[in-house]
Amino acid sequence: MKALYDKKATTRRKTPSHGTRTERLRRERVTGKEPRPHRAAQRLLADIGTPEPAPFVPDPFQLEAVTRIMHEDVLVVAPTGSGKTWIALEATKKYLAAAAKVWYATPLKALSNAKYEEFGEALGPERVGILTGDRKENPDAEFIVGTTEILRNQLYDAMQSGEDLDLHLVVLDEAHYLGDPERGVVWEEVMIYLPARVHILLLSATVSNANEVVQWLRHIRGRKCSVVQATGRPVPLHALFRMPNGEITPLLDGQKLFPKVAPFAQVQRKARRSREFPAPDMNEIIATLRECHLLPAIIFMKARAECDRAIERLAPSSVAPHEDGFEAAVRTYVEPYPELSNHRGLEDLLVTRAGSHHAGQLPGWRLLIEKMMVLGYLDVIFSTSTVAAGVNFPARTVVLLQSDRFNGTSFVDMSATDLHQMTGRAGRRGKDNTGFILVIPGKFMDTGLAKKLLLSPPEPLQSRITVNFSMVLNLLLSHDPAGVKELLGHSFASFHKNPRVSEKVNRRLVREFQAHLDVLQELGYVDEHGVPTYDGRWAARLRLDHPLLIAELIRQGEFRNCGPRELAALIAPFVTDKDKEVHMTRELWQDTRSLWKSFRRMAGRLRPIMQFLDSRGFAIPPIMFWPAASAFLWATEVEWSELTSHMTADEGDLAMLMLRDADHLRQLLSLEDEEPQLAATARRALQLLMRSPLI
Repeated sequence: MKALYDKKATTRRKTPSHGTRTERLRRERVTGKEPRPHRAAQRLLADIGTPEPAPFVPDPFQLEAVTRIMHEDVLVVAPTGSGKTWIALEATKKYLAAAAKVWYATPLKALSNAKYEEFGEALGPERVGILTGDRKENPDAEFIVGTTEILRNQLYDAMQSGEDLDLHLVVLDEAHYLGDPERGVVWEEVMIYLPARVHILLLSATVSNANEVVQWLRHIRGRKCSVVQATGRPVPLHALFRMPNGEITPLLDGQKLFPKVAPFAQVQRKARRSREFPAPDMNEIIATLRECHLLPAIIFMKARAECDRAIERLAPSSVAPHEDGFEAAVRTYVEPYPELSNHRGLEDLLVTRAGSHHAGQLPGWRLLIEKMMVLGYLDVIFSTSTVAAGVNFPARTVVLLQSDRFNGTSFVDMSATDLHQMTGRAGRRGKDNTGFILVIPGKFMDTGLAKKLLLSPPEPLQSRITVNFSMVLNLLLSHDPAGVKELLGHSFASFHKNPRVSEKVNRRLVREFQAHLDVLQELGYVDEHGVPTYDGRWAARLRLDHPLLIAELIRQGEFRNCGPRELAALIAPFVTDKDKEVHMTRELWQDTRSLWKSFRRMAGRLRPIMQFLDSRGFAIPPIMFWPAASAFLWATEVEWSELTSHMTADEGDLAMLMLRDADHLRQLLSLEDEEPQLAATARRALQLLMRSPLI
């Protein structure tokens, strides 16, 4: 371990020098001891400390929410860490005591897994089950936790069979996902399809138009619904700014920038436009945080690679990993997982007491980082916005280095909702008297925008409902076309005070529905009366990203003679819509040559249907070979380390590809009556895919 320390110390990068006096002033670095915090900042820092232990006493808003949810629907809007889960737990206890069943829906499998453990400890494991696609345990339990998509699918099945769900309360955690561009439609569907007798408890930290959401729910469900809102953060929040010379000042003075920050923000704006602003030195930033007692901290970074590079450049911690049990805790966790035991980031984690956390990593590695942070062993986490998306490990301080974010295609300015989600991690209830935000100037930070967003409420939630083939097929199993159009009229998008706007939205949704219906009728999945045919009924069970394309391949017998490895490979191109190409070494390419012929044949069979859909104005996904090759190699039992080292893809992306491929294969299991051979092959393919480190 000492050799690692020495290596780290000798490879630390030097700060570059710069030419002009203006540039030197703008990039001033401190040599020696950093300046003391500004006296105004010292007053804020004086609040640092741990509150005295005290028995838990629920807040009035928590008690109100528990009382109301027994008789009506409730939307709880309260800051992160204020005790929304306590409300769900107490409400659940009351419902279970009355022999009523509860469903707890979350947007993420990882969050579902965490809630499964948490509620299992509180209620007893025998009373709790989990359904997330890749996990199905105790599915008949009184309390089920799972992803929102699984709940939506259960509602489809219930509507088709005409049987009422044996359910009395649904908890929708992270309810602001209603406004998520990609997945908001699922949340909206759940709220529309749930029978009015089933109470809904919505939990969120960032819903600024709560009254509008509640009025919509009252309108479509015909029952009382209330907003319960917390009046403030359980842990107060202070915003700080780090000047280029290392001095800490307040960021704000009331509604304005702090006087010492305001002129610097003007200079900074010009420097950002000229792209001459230097990258911040993470060792200096962490030294500042340590000097001011602001650790542990979450430092949000612009990209995955920056998170990883930050770790590589860190100086070692002054506390050796064996001194406080840190190394033992890590070794205990990773011992059952060979891929984690040999993970390239393990030594850096132990030496620096800092972790990198983003979607490009193995799920197990991210969980290790989360556990070590919760246990108090880590000083710093470098993360993309993954931490803001429901992962529960708040820190004393959140550090912001940019005011923009990646939206999937490009970098755009953060919204107030984005920033509130990130800063919600600052301040640990029961561990901190106060939380802090530290803004760091740089070429990606617009200080004026950061100020504006911090002082602004989250943006109002907007409906993201859109029509897709899976939705249409499933709704036509229980409704005629007129009934589907009526359901679409219940959307949040259609609920508007201005009748003209509402009518315009309804016309758009009806046009979308009709366009999908016309295609399904032309292809023979729906008859002239709007009733799904034999093919339409089994195709409705393919709740996938591109059910029509896969259904067409099934009808043409494309998968009939596939072995499990080949089936896993040929399904994989349908699980990603991104057209980013991934390259593999010649060595791996040689191992997939036998697959290439099957892939080309499948692509040829897809061409007519894709041209048909394109002519009707439907988006066509890219069908690329690399996902098929990746899944084929993994199903051939290539070692994970070999697969990742020979491909230009982050291992987290490869893991997500395999997990989503497995989700799609599970959908094929539902065709056991119609396609028994295909379902049997899919089951064997699943066994090949789902092995360590994916499980």
